[in-house]
Amino acid sequence: MKLDCEMTPDLLIVRVRQPRIDAAGAIDFKDRMRDLTAAARGRVVLDLSCVTFIDSSGLGAVVAVRKSLGPDRPLELAALTPSVDKVFRLTRMDSVFTIHPDVPGLAGNIRDVV
Repeated sequence: MKLDCEMTPDLLIVRVRQPRIDAAGAIDFKDRMRDLTAAARGRVVLDLSCVTFIDSSGLGAVVAVRKSLGPDRPLELAALTPSVDKVFRLTRMDSVFTIHPDVPGLAGNIRDVV
């Protein structure tokens, strides 16, 4: 799963750089997110602007990441494409996650993670 991240002391933005989060990549997605969020503190925002498809396994992986962060570090979502937004609305996950229309801007460092 190709992810990159941008961070400051208070915010970590993780960008998914693949068009799908599905059964084939859900475990890899969870593992990569765990690695990226382990050392970061503060808010975590997941940029889904490149994701055009998410299935139930992908949705479960996003929920698992949210749970792994704990109650003091909620996972926020940003820039959902129409098809991904529809999945979150139909499953009522839009009431569980804070969803931003755009990715919050910051002037941190970008780090590519393969």
